[in-house]
Parts: sequence; structure tokens; C-alpha cells
Amino acid sequence: MKTTATLGLVAALAASAAGAENRIDTIRPDAPELAGYGELPVGVTTRVFTMADQVDIVNTGAEGEIARADRALTVEIWYPALPNTVPGGQYEAVIRDGTTTVLLDGYATRGAVPATEGSYPLVILSHGYPGNRWLMGWLGENLASKGYVVASIDHTDSTYSDQAAFGSTLVNRPWDQRFVIDQMAALEDGIGAITDANNAAVVGYSMGGYGALIYAGAGVTQLATTFEWGAPQGLLERNMTGTEEHMNLKDPRVKAFVAFGPWGNNAGFWDASGLSQIHTPLMLIAGGVDDVSGYDAIRGIFDGATGVDRHLLTFEAANHNAGAPMPAPAESYAVNEDLGWAPFEHYADAVWDNTRMNNISAHFVTAYLDLHLKADADKAAYFALQPNAADGVWSVNEEGAFGEEHTYWAGFPNRTAAGLRFETKLVE
Repeated sequence: MKTTATLGLVAALAASAAGAENRIDTIRPDAPELAGYGELPVGVTTRVFTMADQVDIVNTGAEGEIARADRALTVEIWYPALPNTVPGGQYEAVIRDGTTTVLLDGYATRGAVPATEGSYPLVILSHGYPGNRWLMGWLGENLASKGYVVASIDHTDSTYSDQAAFGSTLVNRPWDQRFVIDQMAALEDGIGAITDANNAAVVGYSMGGYGALIYAGAGVTQLATTFEWGAPQGLLERNMTGTEEHMNLKDPRVKAFVAFGPWGNNAGFWDASGLSQIHTPLMLIAGGVDDVSGYDAIRGIFDGATGVDRHLLTFEAANHNAGAPMPAPAESYAVNEDLGWAPFEHYADAVWDNTRMNNISAHFVTAYLDLHLKADADKAAYFALQPNAADGVWSVNEEGAFGEEHTYWAGFPNRTAAGLRFETKLVE
């Protein structure tokens, strides 16, 4: 039982936290080598892309007419900006309770003039259910500073502010991701001029990871199309293995997929046949005790994607929030009466610091995208690792060069690759 004194202390701490900065661009001194921001200034802008005349899952019943409506997607876009751009700005974002607006402090400059030279690969960010386009904003800024154009989607019916029927998320995720690539490719402004949409990657978290796997080729099972709590009237069949519509989702523009804690294998959405149809490079990132998507189920994806080389980065003892969510905004610390719990829980992990996890994820995602989208073969060295970081040996001679016994994780300072595993399986 909480005492009055305890409750007063919690309230005081929450009030104190509410006056703090909510930085999403912090790089810790112990961050791995590729975690830091790049040399390019970053601009940010917001666009709305609309898919006309789509099936409206939310307003379609178990029987009767299938509703249709336009589907609008709000997208946050980060991009390399002109060299004289002064870095820094704020985002006005909504947090997990769906109503509280907070200010996030970051590196990007809103409305900055895009760079006028160069062509930069495109990265799509896709949040969880619920989530929003700022949840992985830290990664959007970070990658843009390294020479990527990054588009982060507000998935309609799946944001904190408009969370609706889960079936909409199940059906629409991969198609939202592909549509935004189409729209980015069609831009005729300064951002469009520097965007190489034919050289793209998709990074998804939780249900964003679910969508990414379907987009990558893993069609869902027939059983998944029948769940009463899923999509009505068999509408999920568009994402089912072997259907013409799912086959048409295949997209050679996408050169790599990254899925943080992907949901679905824990609920029977894939089988060996579906997972084996992934033929685009895949990296999975997960918490070792994820009880939302199920860590064993995520390992099942890793084992089952036999048609492609793939990696699995595990944060030992971390839960579902491993690696992807931004640090919890200060305003999320207080218990929300409508939720009955503090929104803090939606972002944070009980064991790992968010900024620490974000830095590690930025390191690996940077290396992965540079390898597959920029053909930077040197980045392969960051994946030639002892599977268990604890088994790595740090050996440096008097001249500061690595000794013959050195097997510590590439890019990690001594004593910092703790609590991590990195595994690789090759195409079978």
C-alpha cells in the first residue's frame, strides 16, 4: 500500500520532471562508434499523403457492405539540409495518453532548405500500435545526418490520438509503408530532388515490424485471416501467402528491412512457408524477455526466414520497448487517470536506459543500412561479432593497436558491450 508520503513524493518527482527538457538527440559518452550524429545538418517537415478510395476497416462490419474512404497519412520527413543550416529545434508531439502535448528537443531544423547536391537513400519508419511518427524520431534525425531521407508515418487508426479497430492495422501496415515510398518518389520539390526512392529500407517497431515482414515477403497464414478480433469479412487475405495481391506487394526498391520486436508470430500470423518467402536482407532487434511479441516467437522469425541472410540483436533482460521508443517524455511520468497507469511505461524499460538502447540501435542500423543501401562493404566488420558480447576479449597493446587476442565487439569501447547478443544465420 502506498502511503501519503510516497504518493506526495511521486507527485513531486513528476512535477519536477515536467519542467525538464525532452531531448531525443542525446549521445552518451559510452555509445558505440556509429551511434553519433553525422556531419550533415538536418531539416524536417510534415506532409500529408492521401490514398484515395481505400477499404475502411473501421467502418466495415462482420457482414454487409464493405465501407470505403480516403486514407490520409501524416508523415514527418527528415532530410539533409544546406551546410549553413543552424541545428536544433523542437517538435510538438502527443504522448501515449492520446491528449497530452509535449515539446521534444532535437537536432533537426524545421523548414530548413534541403541540400542541393547529392542523392540520398530513403528510409521508412513505422511505429507500433498505438504509436506516432515521433516515437522513433531520434532515429529519423540520426540517419538524416548521415545521408538518408527519412519518412516516419502516422498510421491512421493506429496513433495515440485515433486508435481504432486493430484490424485496420493488420490490413494496412505494409500498404501504408509502400504507399509512402511511392509518394516520396513522386515529390517534385527540393526534398524529392535529393531522394533516391529506388534505394530504400523499411524500419518498423512492433506492428510496424509486422507490416515490414509482410512487405518483405512473409505473407500471413490463412488462419490469421479468420480471427474474430482481426479484420472482418476475410479482408486480411490481401496480405496472405500465395494471394495475387500479396505477390504484387513485392518491391525491388526496398533493399533492407529492420524489425524491432515484430508482433505476429506469437499469434499464428506466420508459418514456415510464409517466412521462407523473405528474400530481402533482414535484421531483427528484440528484448530478451519481450512478453508482448514474445521473444521466442521473434526467434522463430529469425530461424524461419531461411531464404535470406539475417541478424538478431538481443538486449538481454529487456522487454518489448527494447531499442525503438524514444526516451520517455517528462510529462509521461505521472499516472494518467484515463489509462490508469503512467504513460512512461509505454516508452521505458525496467532494466535498460532508453538513451543507451537508442544509441546501440543507431549504431547497428547505421552499419546495416550503409552496407545494404550505400554498398559500404567496410560496414560488414560491425557484424562479424562474438554472438555473446560477454565472451569478447579486449586486448590493446602499448601502441594502442588491437592485439591478436582481441575479439571485443567492433565499435564498442571497452566494458560497454554488456548484456547484448548478436546472432547471424545465412540463407539455407
